[in-house]
Amino acid sequence: MLTPPVTEKRPTERTHHGDVVIDHYEWLRDKDDPAVIAHLEEENAYTKAKTRHLSLLQEQVFEEIKDRTKETDLSVPTREGDWWYYSRTVEGLQYGIHCRVAARAADDWEPPAVPEDGSPLPGEQVLLDDNVEAEGHEFFSLGSFDVTADGTTLLFGVDVEGDERYTIRLRDLTGSGREFDDEIPGTAAGALFDQSGRYVFYTTVDDAWRPDTVWRHEVGTPASADVKVFHEPDERFWLGVGLTRSRRYLVLEAGSHVTSESWLLDADDPTGEFRVVWPRRDGVEYDVEHVVAGGKDRLLVIHNEGDAVNFELVSVAADDPQGERRMLLPHDPRMRIEAAHGFRDFVALEYRRDGLPRVAIAKVPPQGIPADVTVDDTLHELAFDEELFSAGVGANPDWTQPSLRIGYGSFVTPSMVIDVDVASGTRTVRKQQPVLGDYHPERYSQKREWATAPDGTRVPISLVYRHDLVTLGEPAPTLLYGYGSYEHAIDPGFGIPRLSLLDRGMVFAIAHVRGGGEMGRLWYEHGKKLHKKHTFTDFIAAAEHLIDRDVTTPDHLVAQGGSAGGLLMGAVANLAPRLFAGIVAEVPFVDPLTSILDPSLPLTVIEWDEWGNPLDDPEVYAYMKSYAPVENVHEVTYPDILAITSLNDTRVLYVEPAKWVARLREVGADPLLKIEMAAGHGGVSGRYAAWRERAFANAWIIDAAGAHPSGE
Repeated sequence: MLTPPVTEKRPTERTHHGDVVIDHYEWLRDKDDPAVIAHLEEENAYTKAKTRHLSLLQEQVFEEIKDRTKETDLSVPTREGDWWYYSRTVEGLQYGIHCRVAARAADDWEPPAVPEDGSPLPGEQVLLDDNVEAEGHEFFSLGSFDVTADGTTLLFGVDVEGDERYTIRLRDLTGSGREFDDEIPGTAAGALFDQSGRYVFYTTVDDAWRPDTVWRHEVGTPASADVKVFHEPDERFWLGVGLTRSRRYLVLEAGSHVTSESWLLDADDPTGEFRVVWPRRDGVEYDVEHVVAGGKDRLLVIHNEGDAVNFELVSVAADDPQGERRMLLPHDPRMRIEAAHGFRDFVALEYRRDGLPRVAIAKVPPQGIPADVTVDDTLHELAFDEELFSAGVGANPDWTQPSLRIGYGSFVTPSMVIDVDVASGTRTVRKQQPVLGDYHPERYSQKREWATAPDGTRVPISLVYRHDLVTLGEPAPTLLYGYGSYEHAIDPGFGIPRLSLLDRGMVFAIAHVRGGGEMGRLWYEHGKKLHKKHTFTDFIAAAEHLIDRDVTTPDHLVAQGGSAGGLLMGAVANLAPRLFAGIVAEVPFVDPLTSILDPSLPLTVIEWDEWGNPLDDPEVYAYMKSYAPVENVHEVTYPDILAITSLNDTRVLYVEPAKWVARLREVGADPLLKIEMAAGHGGVSGRYAAWRERAFANAWIIDAAGAHPSGE
């Protein structure tokens, strides 16, 4: 009989607000300790042994994912300047290849035809082959990728550890392929060239992994000579830098979870001083986008000042942003405005209504239009005929483009890239995600149901299933997914790995719990800080609804969530273990109180706006302690639990699930811990490795839910 690893107890005392806590497993935090690594390796060995019976199923699911995926494929080219940029994949290779071809003419906006076999386009120039860059490394991630406006130089930033620290390099694109001497280590993601291509703007992080400083690097000079452009001392805020689509302004942004501030700099003066748009006010968030209206530079500002809890859209003069405001779209409690995208001839708006993300377009009247000519500048929503769907603005880098590229998909419709001609309204599907093999969307159904939370709030649940294998009302194996934090919405979307569950007669469900953003800003506000428990009780209500409606039974219901959704998994395991046959918690935030109490840990201070500050506030401390999964493990029969984490994760440290598993074993549970020893928060790198990781989790879910292992 297999014996689980025994985690040595080394008591550590923690005292806050008069409360003394003895933590026996805090020593696991030191990953430089050989004893810690040895323990993690022992956990991996135990998990491997306990799941050996699933190895055939795991391999079968992996092959299903691979066989349904077009391995040699090419993305729809995107026009920027004089080039069409795209990426492609090649069968057998882990990573993508970034390429471009020259545009045929300045006014030619028809993307090059994509070969059915995914082969290179005629005249292709390979900019960066990630497979080459990844050679010799167990992990590879690209965090920055930019090309100068004149198309002559490439910037790319690479992480080979999984800790989200990137080294920036520059490469000549004029024919030599020469790599510049410039090398900038230890940067955050998102570096870019200024409009001239002479300077690189990038950010670095502090000891808590917070992007806190923006730098300017002059091409051809050593990194030691780089100029500090801006430093953010407030530990609640992180920094980012970018260019407006018009390339008229450089934009510097600072943001916490509840407050933001932006600065502008004329792009033709990259060594000048940034000027603030609106000075920060606690609790006020805003985003800016540049447009030209009536020949004048203006800014579109989405903000939540005053009572505009779901945000509103105003316009201000770019040279006097704190002056007169023109109301463009007032606050609507039924519609959460999320983003505005400015182009030379039109504006696109992203928002959500009735729990679904939507897109609308408005034309910008041209300068000098005769008084007797009318231009329709009203906002027109793009309509779709599915009950559940996701629509969003895609890659649209060129200011002068005449069409808007959007992404569209649903639980049953593979994702599509669609170009909308703004002048005529004509839609052209440029590509739909290929699904090889025997996929017939008409076999699948999607629908929305509503659970009722203990406080009477109606909680939406999305369902997808194969209606020839599942009849709702006749219990079936079910996977219930949840997240519920940071106003992040889990929207309808297609996934090839999910087909391995659906084709075995499983129902896939999403509980759109409070703390997420599906139902507007208040949906988020009512699931954070001292309202956080709504996230957990909403998920439990969704599970009970599925059981009461005979969609499933507790013996066939598995729950899944990752990161902050892993906190949700840990909480419901303590609160309602009887409802679930299994729980999968990926990179789970299950020891939140310990982490949020330590300002020296990565991202902790930033998180106080989301969870509260238990260090200074005894009420927050007591509230967090009352739901923190590690703190609340108790004598009860737990379901099967699988925790998956990564050694180099800088967002949710591996020590949290390691401690959680140790605590669960104290009360007789038999959880499994799987640690990727060369990966970060997003898991392993490389598509085949990622498919194997997903196949492992899906095989475990199929087994725990009692679904038929062989499929159809």
